[in-house]
Amino acid sequence: MIERAILLCALFLGGAGPVLGGERPNLLFILADDLGFGDLGCQGAVGIRTPNLDRLAREGSRFTSYYVCQAVCTASRASLMSGCHANRIGLHGALNHTSRNGIHPEEWLLPEMLREQGYATACIGKWHLGTVAEFNPLRNGFDQWFGLPYSNDNSKYHPVLAAEMPPLPLYDGDDVIELDPDQSRFTRRFTERALAFLKASRERPFFLYLAHVMPHVPIFASDAFKGRSGRGLYGDVVEELDDSVGQILTALDRLGLAKDTIVVFSSDNGAWLSYGEHAGSNGPFREGKLTCFEGGVRVPLLIRWPGRIPSGRVSDVPFMSIDWLPTFTELAAGRPPALTIDGVSVAPLLTGASGSPPHEALFFYAGEELHAVRSGQYKLHLPHPYLTTAGEPGRGGKPSEWGKTTPVAITDSSMGAIASRHGQKVAETGLSLYDLSVDPGEQRNVAQDHPEVVRRLLTMADSVRAELGDRLTGMAGSGCRESGRKSL
Repeated sequence: MIERAILLCALFLGGAGPVLGGERPNLLFILADDLGFGDLGCQGAVGIRTPNLDRLAREGSRFTSYYVCQAVCTASRASLMSGCHANRIGLHGALNHTSRNGIHPEEWLLPEMLREQGYATACIGKWHLGTVAEFNPLRNGFDQWFGLPYSNDNSKYHPVLAAEMPPLPLYDGDDVIELDPDQSRFTRRFTERALAFLKASRERPFFLYLAHVMPHVPIFASDAFKGRSGRGLYGDVVEELDDSVGQILTALDRLGLAKDTIVVFSSDNGAWLSYGEHAGSNGPFREGKLTCFEGGVRVPLLIRWPGRIPSGRVSDVPFMSIDWLPTFTELAAGRPPALTIDGVSVAPLLTGASGSPPHEALFFYAGEELHAVRSGQYKLHLPHPYLTTAGEPGRGGKPSEWGKTTPVAITDSSMGAIASRHGQKVAETGLSLYDLSVDPGEQRNVAQDHPEVVRRLLTMADSVRAELGDRLTGMAGSGCRESGRKSL
């Protein structure tokens, strides 16, 4: 499977010019943090108004089977930037202030490819691919960086580990300009910096990566949005994000850049359900963040490119965050990576030139554990542990079962430690097959009805284990690379 993906990537990237001809498009990628599939008006949100995101869906395409390969911050972002499964490049889980590893300098990242092609590049918001200077955005293809090195709960606001946390740093370039900044101003400040970048870069191609901090807990809305939604503080936060998108779209129109700019909106993983009223909705899907069930890995995706990407289209063709690097490499006529990647160009799918699935199968990992395989309408869960909400959902920014958890060191990344910190419990699932075409909530195990499908997907699982490894079966992947390590 992996070899086939590499071959397809090479075939797509063999051309010399961008798809459909013409000038290279600007790229604007807006990434929310822990936003659920069901938090958009166009995807059934209740009590939350998202007119600007709904506009983006009308004027572009909405993809309803788009996945991240791991449902946690660092791993998800590593895949987006590198075109690789996170475990191929040694980045799992979520880095924090104690981490001394990060994205390896030999990995060829999306901003590096685009900057080589003459793009102005900016990272605004959360980076999370390395917390020390040698791994920050300015060392990985970005001309500008304004934001956080890791998640906003890595601060005095952590619901369980606040006493262990240092002040949260806000960076402008290489400099820490504030400690423990007012988090209610994050969305506004990041939007203002994004608008300034668009204005300054209007005469050349640009790549803007606007990686919002919200609605990752702790959640904050500015005074202008508090109490506006029908969904409490969480809804207020999402409506402020929607307003940010509206300001961006208005600026593109005002600067005459709309028709030449690809706008992508998505989330790094599904909603973190253990936080209850401070978490979003994953729609009809099972579980959420930190799991390989659909609620964790199937996320919103809206994409607009006027005249190139069909407007008002809704597509259920599956693809994954590993596909952005090869896709944008094709569109920008850039240099492909020298190292093996896992993604393929989905440019034909985005533009409507093809409706065929770009992958024979999609693979879902939790850290170094292979948990699930999807091929066509079927998804096979291999026997694995997973995190699920314990007891009643959380309230007031505290996770479920608050007060009943046992504090553990933040450096402990085991599933049990994560469960303890965030009011979750570890459950187990056996070998289970789900037909997502009729059971997107993964409720009815049909493995006994389709033994031939189970055998086929198990064969695919064996293939990817050999390449990327699987801690659950003790297999070491032959294609895995190390993350970067801070030099001594």
